[in-house]
Amino acid sequence: MADVFVSYARSDKERVAPLVAAIEAQGWSVWWDPAIDAGQQFDDQIEAELKAARAVLVVWTATSAGSRWVRGEAREAADRGTLVPVRFDGVSLPMDVRAIHTTELDGWGEDTASAQFQSLLRALTAMIARHGGPSPSIGGPASSPSATPASADRIGICVLPFANMSGDPEQEYFSDGITEDVITDLTKVSALFVVARNTAFALKGKNIDASQVTRQFNVSHVLEGSVRKSGGRVRITAQLIEGRTGGQVWAERYDRDLSDIFALQDEISEAIVKALRLKLLPREKKAIEQRGTTNLEAYNLYLMARQHYATGNEGDVRRNEAIIRLCSRATEIDPNYPHAWALLALGHMLVRWMRGGQGDDGLAAVERALALDANLAEAHAVRARILSEGGRHDEASVEIDVALRLDPESYEVNRTAAYLRFRQHRLPDAIRHFEKAQSLMETDVSSSNMLVTCYTGIGDTEAARRAAQITLARAQKTLAQDPSNGAAMGFCCNSLALLGQAESAKGWMSRALLIDPDNTNMRYNFACTLVVHLKDIDGAFELLGPLFEKIPIGLLNHAKADPDLDPLRDDPRFQAMIAAAEARLATTAEAGTQTHG
Repeated sequence: MADVFVSYARSDKERVAPLVAAIEAQGWSVWWDPAIDAGQQFDDQIEAELKAARAVLVVWTATSAGSRWVRGEAREAADRGTLVPVRFDGVSLPMDVRAIHTTELDGWGEDTASAQFQSLLRALTAMIARHGGPSPSIGGPASSPSATPASADRIGICVLPFANMSGDPEQEYFSDGITEDVITDLTKVSALFVVARNTAFALKGKNIDASQVTRQFNVSHVLEGSVRKSGGRVRITAQLIEGRTGGQVWAERYDRDLSDIFALQDEISEAIVKALRLKLLPREKKAIEQRGTTNLEAYNLYLMARQHYATGNEGDVRRNEAIIRLCSRATEIDPNYPHAWALLALGHMLVRWMRGGQGDDGLAAVERALALDANLAEAHAVRARILSEGGRHDEASVEIDVALRLDPESYEVNRTAAYLRFRQHRLPDAIRHFEKAQSLMETDVSSSNMLVTCYTGIGDTEAARRAAQITLARAQKTLAQDPSNGAAMGFCCNSLALLGQAESAKGWMSRALLIDPDNTNMRYNFACTLVVHLKDIDGAFELLGPLFEKIPIGLLNHAKADPDLDPLRDDPRFQAMIAAAEARLATTAEAGTQTHG
């Protein structure tokens, strides 16, 4: 449990983030998770964290002061004697907490030396000490075991996404892959605190200087660079900047054969460590050099397959078969590449899912991945997804919990966890993981679309509209590169309908059904749009009828949990479809048992 619980309104996220970073820099652990909206209903995790926190920091703004959830958290903290309120813009406070001293943060300028932040620091120090917590780490790290690494004995660094200079947008996967690998390498150096991948990638494409980055994330250095891949050659430029002065600590340009890419990544990481006058321990050097594969072709194929997966078009047979082909080739080239085996398993599972339960379920491939690397979080996540699609929900829950422990920052892990929580009717948990997945992969349209459903399901209209706007922007960007992407069309349709553009939504739907009529995911999403936003129940049944005749168990369980379909649950037509699907799947399962018996 964290030292500080932060209560805030989602629309204030950008204003709250620097404050959280500054508090973490003092050595305290903070629970605020920007993936969870303060306007959500209390779930078990929120309530547990709120009660366990030594201090509850409530950020009052015009928005949060009107949120009954933030007000409720403030009252709970006041009752427990842990409330530390701050205020922006001189907003009027709720009457029942006005008597508690509130720190004014206007003009703090994200500067930890400011009088405003120092006043807050004193209030937090007193409150946390009162409840048996550590002092701030000024002059040394705090005693809290979960203290952030960005304390006095560790150097903080933010790796900005390397720019793709290849002149080909389709090469974006490669420059992103290089960035991710550099971040991963540097996190293995115990003397460094590295800003998380999802936080760094939020700055992709933005014109932001190093000093602003260092202030925002409370780090001392920024690494930026570019990648140009052409033919069999790659050029990588990188420079390390000291944020306070803007001075260049180290810079280099590498022109190499692509076959040297792994050695080059090692060289970059070691050069950064050397430039910072740190010592790379033998075990850290060994960890950096372990990449899953040393074969360039297998690595490149895996990155391409992962990019296909990240588009979110799970209902597209061509895309899933491309993943299988790419990963099959990667595992042929390097049979000991666990990441490729895990993604291959997912590809097989998706194709089987689309074919009504026929074909390879991917379990053998994921077991191979885990045999090669038992600590590969993505492989545990894929196994959880496969087990869930097979109706083995308890086993799936165990697997996803393992995956989250191994790597809570993984895109694949969070996306899978979100789907499983959604099917368990745990919408606040699903929202948290979908938000994290969305932030980890800027090409992920599916997660933002699922957030529309989740926020609509809990009655948070404002958050649903924000998610729809993000979905629409990402889907349109996807369609600019792939005009036949049926899932993106479906996501556009749903978002436009929610945003009040019904005629445009219907137009997208008509075109999409002509272009990709067999896309299972797309047809399902269209039915949800018709039910929730266009109020066309008969039209929804026209789309769902053929789909339910071959629906696999995973999607059936999804449909049973999906709040978008709640208006249909009492309709005899829907009940008949569910019953027929369950009977068909039970017969198929029984036949399979007899065959293998």
